[in-house]
Amino acid sequence: MSKAPGRLQVVATPIGNLSDLSTRARQALEEADLIAAEDTRHTLGMLQAMGISKPMVSLHAYNEGQRVPDLLERLGAGEVIALVSDAGTPLLSDPGFELVSAAAGAGFEVRVIPGPSAITAALAVAGLPTSRFCFEGFLPSRSRERRTELARLARETRTLVFFEAPHRIAETLADLVSEFGGERRAVVARELTKTHETIYRGKLSELAQQAANDANFQRGEITLVVSGAEEVAGAVDSQLLKRAVELLAKELPPGRAASIAAQLTGASRSEAYELLKTREP
Repeated sequence: MSKAPGRLQVVATPIGNLSDLSTRARQALEEADLIAAEDTRHTLGMLQAMGISKPMVSLHAYNEGQRVPDLLERLGAGEVIALVSDAGTPLLSDPGFELVSAAAGAGFEVRVIPGPSAITAALAVAGLPTSRFCFEGFLPSRSRERRTELARLARETRTLVFFEAPHRIAETLADLVSEFGGERRAVVARELTKTHETIYRGKLSELAQQAANDANFQRGEITLVVSGAEEVAGAVDSQLLKRAVELLAKELPPGRAASIAAQLTGASRSEAYELLKTREP
């Protein structure tokens, strides 16, 4: 299938230090016919600092669905549109998924201009394992829902990366201690690449105490990195696994039931799935 005439450029922008805008990203912004920005006021400040003047349209979580048809029409007319978020790489806990999906589905060329991301920046300085990690975005704002989500992640062996609001970081760390235990190693990266960049390292219990007592801890943009759970060797409680499989199979499809049963009991997914297949109908 031949490509339609327009092009969508997904452009990563600085997470704090304007000097981190790459030459290629600057060129993409200068050559775009239109910039779709999460917050046009925020992006305007960056563009003015770079001496760039371009038409802009807002594209955020509350209007993306309404904006997509018009943007696709402009792509169809041959325009080049640059998609940017307030900071970092679009679509990573930022708007843009609907537009990128629709543009690609319609046959338009979609290019990425890679660059800054708070996720990779925090992992790079954390000093925690990075060979396997998962990004969980923002946790729920309410403690009950947050603890439920953390309980689901408690056995995850990959390094975990979260974004968190500064006014919630102390509560989130306290909930992490409750669900993960206080001994897990973690890093709180605050104001990455900015003047007041600070990296806090320690056990979850130590970081929770520091967050409760240090007002500066609860300021600025925060990325939280938590080491994964240790892989526990040993026999799985077969009765617990069997009971979990029986209960979950009543409510969920087999694959999903096996996955959750494995997480709850420490068994492998294949063990749980094999048990599902041998159940009596």
